[in-house]
Amino acid sequence: MHPSVHGRATPDKPALIVAETGETVSYAALEARSNRAAQLFRARGLAPGDTIALFLDNIPEYFDLTWGAQRSGLFYVCIPAKLTAPEVEYILADSGATLLIASAALAAVAEKIDLGGRSALAVGPIAAWEDWATAVSAMPATPIADERAGVDMLYSSGTTGRPKGVRVALPEDPAIAAPNVLMQLAVGLYGLGADTIYLSPAPLYHAAPLRWSMTVMRLGGTVVMMRHFEPQAALAAIERYRVTASQWVPTHFVRMLKLSEAERRAHDLSTLKVAIHAAAPCAVPVKQAMIDWWGPVLFEYYAGSEGNGLTAIDSPDWLAHPGSVGRAAYGALHICDDQGAELAPGQEGLVYFSGGTPFEYHNDPAKTAEARHALGWTTLGDIGRMDADGYLYLTDRKSFMIISGGVNIYPQEIENRLITHPRVADVAVIGAPDADMGERVVAVVQPVDMDEAGDDLAAELTAWCRTALSGVKIPRQIDFAADLPRHPTGKLYKRLLRDHYWGETGSRIV
Repeated sequence: MHPSVHGRATPDKPALIVAETGETVSYAALEARSNRAAQLFRARGLAPGDTIALFLDNIPEYFDLTWGAQRSGLFYVCIPAKLTAPEVEYILADSGATLLIASAALAAVAEKIDLGGRSALAVGPIAAWEDWATAVSAMPATPIADERAGVDMLYSSGTTGRPKGVRVALPEDPAIAAPNVLMQLAVGLYGLGADTIYLSPAPLYHAAPLRWSMTVMRLGGTVVMMRHFEPQAALAAIERYRVTASQWVPTHFVRMLKLSEAERRAHDLSTLKVAIHAAAPCAVPVKQAMIDWWGPVLFEYYAGSEGNGLTAIDSPDWLAHPGSVGRAAYGALHICDDQGAELAPGQEGLVYFSGGTPFEYHNDPAKTAEARHALGWTTLGDIGRMDADGYLYLTDRKSFMIISGGVNIYPQEIENRLITHPRVADVAVIGAPDADMGERVVAVVQPVDMDEAGDDLAAELTAWCRTALSGVKIPRQIDFAADLPRHPTGKLYKRLLRDHYWGETGSRIV
């Protein structure tokens, strides 16, 4: 299936609705707009296997461009909207993109980008850039003669270093409407289809919002796209548009749970049957609270932009296995020690998938090799354990592990405890240098009210940890920050925090 099919069968049906404004793009309009985009790509000399880059906020044209690239056989790189000009330049150079398309909302950064001879088009006014609307309006709204399926090339969020492009081969089946694994999972796991009304509250440059939204469009459903996430606005959108399915990250849950009882109960959420979440660990109390509120509609999965495998779990299974991210739904799971030997159930080690989609980190053979097991299995770098029934429990990322006095400490468990405190809005736990222990556990806390930051709150949070965690896991230092460097997809840029502490030992970052 493909939007082009629905453009013919149900031309007036909404493919996309902008949640905040109600602006609607029908399937007929999406078909015409993506055809014009494909025609423009060919007119600019782009052939199958070439690469373009998109530097956009959440605007309707995002899907004109991605579907235009998909039906042109291109690799399309979706650049995070929060990046600086040098960071964008790095991705442009690394990906080999020959065309950059940016939106007017990002003009302040776009105007500083050294294009290095690349072509550039602006969706809205960007000084000295060619206008996308003018260029594409001159193109025919009919399919190009040599349609061929393209694919996204997304970059890791760079939480532990410079972002790396995840590159897979162009689909073996060149037909633009050929089914793919995600489409099969959407139907099999969540029952998504033509009757789905799907709320996407997150930035489209991230893998999950982009791929799930495009999958809903493949199936003929309607995507309700939020320009920006805001807790009450998300609840209002569910009620206004009679949303049946949605996609979240745990930080969305935390922010919605911080609303007052009256605010949380002000909207009718009864149409919501599927609330998918992933991208970051979800603390057990947070997920329990969401199930108590929304009912057994939460569906969690564990996967990565690499597409090498996927686990899945629904609410009833999670209630029976709290904290699990489920069993393998695509690929097979393996837990291995540092030498690659497979471990028994219950033992913690590096999580590998076998049987999934092959991938490589673009221009980084060392990182690609690091993600490979001798038997060809691949890992995303996460530590976890699997029980006797095949349920996976994640501990943390290997790169985030703290070694204090020779003891391995995983920050996720500490973060999961602190985030449940009513006066904590966000938290990151890292290892900072320590002369005696090698590393000490440091918690950087974003309070709900920054005016409360100080020694009294630090003492209260320390006591909160002591009631649930062993002594070695108690933060030796609690600092406060007005905001944490968190990616809009929910991932923390722990690299930035670690760099701060390892460069300025013991300094406060309030």
